[in-house]
Amino acid sequence: MSSTRTQVYLTEEQRKAIDAIAAEEGVTMAAVIRRALDAYLGQHPDPDPVLAATFGSVPDFTVPSRHDWRRGG
Repeated sequence: MSSTRTQVYLTEEQRKAIDAIAAEEGVTMAAVIRRALDAYLGQHPDPDPVLAATFGSVPDFTVPSRHDWRRGG
């Protein structure tokens, strides 16, 4: 596994909670954070496959000329 170092600012409460979990489970703070991030990302799948599946779904759509764009609302 390739890793990259990233700096993140945590609140005091977040840090205490992570430290407590790490101590209880006998793992590093980094392991707790990576696991939490993996769980979060698993709930938010990559949108690229969805975008790719819908590409060209409105083949007759025409984009207005740049001169037709309304400026200033």
